Amino acid sequence: MDVMTSKGTPSPRSAVSPLGDDQVARLDAEHHLVDPTRYFPTGRREENTAEINAQNPRATARLLEGVSIVMRAHSRVRAWGLENIPERGVFITAATHVTMYDVFIPMMSLFHMGRRPRYMAKAELGSWPLLGRWFRLVGMQPVPRRSGKARAIEEESVNILTEGRPLTVWPEGTVTRDPRKWPMSMKNGVGFIALEASRRLGKQVPLFCAVTWGAASINHWWPWPRRNVVMCFDARLDYSDLLRNADSWGAEPPVEAADELTRRVRERMTAIMEHIRGEKAPAGYWDYRTMSRIMA
Repeated sequence: MDVMTSKGTPSPRSAVSPLGDDQVARLDAEHHLVDPTRYFPTGRREENTAEINAQNPRATARLLEGVSIVMRAHSRVRAWGLENIPERGVFITAATHVTMYDVFIPMMSLFHMGRRPRYMAKAELGSWPLLGRWFRLVGMQPVPRRSGKARAIEEESVNILTEGRPLTVWPEGTVTRDPRKWPMSMKNGVGFIALEASRRLGKQVPLFCAVTWGAASINHWWPWPRRNVVMCFDARLDYSDLLRNADSWGAEPPVEAADELTRRVRERMTAIMEHIRGEKAPAGYWDYRTMSRIMA
């Protein structure tokens, strides 16, 4: 692969424009957007009461109400694809990480659809005043970054799934550094977790991409006028071909298979974001390690 270093790229603040009303209208006409800041936005469905009762229901309800109020005050949030969220069983949500909205919107949407996933988040969030305690109460799986414990963290994530709980991850590991806010390089942990959990459970664990766009243009100190924010909870991503030889893997899935599944997640996220934004992403992808664009 060739590496092309970015030169003269605009600053992150100037690189993106608000998501326009006309584009939201086009998305609504095509997908029928719903309001994920309310309960059961796609219509009444069965709640997973076992998960709800197991995850500090009172604290979760309070956090959910608070997050929803803040989201409605700062933005006009809409979504499609929430009907893809299973009512029962384990699944993995791989979410974009353009801004911190990409943490709260998938979480809020899944909670409003009656599910209570555990979610991987940087350990620093757990030390935030007030919110940090809530995060820990409502299912946060702390990830100490640069700790050298990546495989142990992934193993713990696999255990969450094999014990029957869904899991949400942000494969980029941090807010994207792409100057124009496209999905950047991803750690292959999402691939390892999905493949290993599938092997242990004897079936393909459903894997969904959740892509959020619009929040990058919000001024959080003066959030008016409210900006449009749209999330797509995509149909399940098929990776059954990568599981065909699972019985012969040995101790863990091959690195090549984990890399390939992670690549598919990144490419699918990019395609969905292109659709939401109504524009084509630059060729290649932004690499976090080299802080340059890689032409794959």
